[in-house]
Amino acid sequence: MSKILKNDIPQEAFDWYDEYAHGAIDRRTFIKKLTSLVAVGYSMSVLTSALLPNYALAEQVSFNDEDIKASYANFDSPMGHGKGQGYLVTPTNKSGKLPVVLVIHENRGLNPYIKDVARRLAKAGFIAFAPDVLFPLGGYPGNDDEGRAMQKSMDKDKVQHDFVAAAEFLKSHKSSNGKLGAVGFCFGGYIVNYLAAVSSDLITAGVPFYGTPAVAELRNNIKAPMLIQLAELDTRVNNTWPDYEKDLVRLQVPYQMFMYKNANHGFHNDSTSRYDKENAELAWSRTLSFFNEKLI
Repeated sequence: MSKILKNDIPQEAFDWYDEYAHGAIDRRTFIKKLTSLVAVGYSMSVLTSALLPNYALAEQVSFNDEDIKASYANFDSPMGHGKGQGYLVTPTNKSGKLPVVLVIHENRGLNPYIKDVARRLAKAGFIAFAPDVLFPLGGYPGNDDEGRAMQKSMDKDKVQHDFVAAAEFLKSHKSSNGKLGAVGFCFGGYIVNYLAAVSSDLITAGVPFYGTPAVAELRNNIKAPMLIQLAELDTRVNNTWPDYEKDLVRLQVPYQMFMYKNANHGFHNDSTSRYDKENAELAWSRTLSFFNEKLI
């Protein structure tokens, strides 16, 4: 299947999808809005194919790649849901203590795109661990709509504790050098910001992609260097940045923010037409450089 380019889709369709994906409108309203575009010449099948993920497009590193080993690992989460599970990927061509990176999914569970991001990190020499917040409910169901509904039903405080437990599990991995990075996307970007804020010594470096900040009362704890990745067309998240930046400046937290021109929320996700290859590759190269600088 060929990839539909974002230039083939009107911007309002991306905006409506963002509202739908984050619970501002329901599926019926989303489809109704798309129908208004059909009336002016767009094909509904093209619109839905472009906006909804096709995970066959997202594999950049095969799980059979000889440079990595992928498996699953369980961890204890006594303040969360008791037990958690994630996708653990280790380099096979490196030895000794290695830097570790927590990979945090969007608001729909551990989908194939996020697993591929973990493999990309392992290919680059990091031990990567991608928890599935839906594990207590049976795991990612293979369908984003169902996964989103499942995740929405979960207790937010327990979910956050699960990610803290996952971070502690990975940081203490037998092959960890003790330096923990965190990268996340959308909801996962929020969790990166939360991990940096909930404890000043939990993560060593954070890279939130289009994630909202932690609540203001937690931000005084932030010490870890942050690489903030934002999309120019992502008004919802970008509106939270000025207030967050004021706190980072006040606290003298080392940070860089990059705003990617003409990019939509989700521009790094190569399974939909929101994907922006040039900006995604630039953002990812910056992510790897940042982790290489801060974690090794």
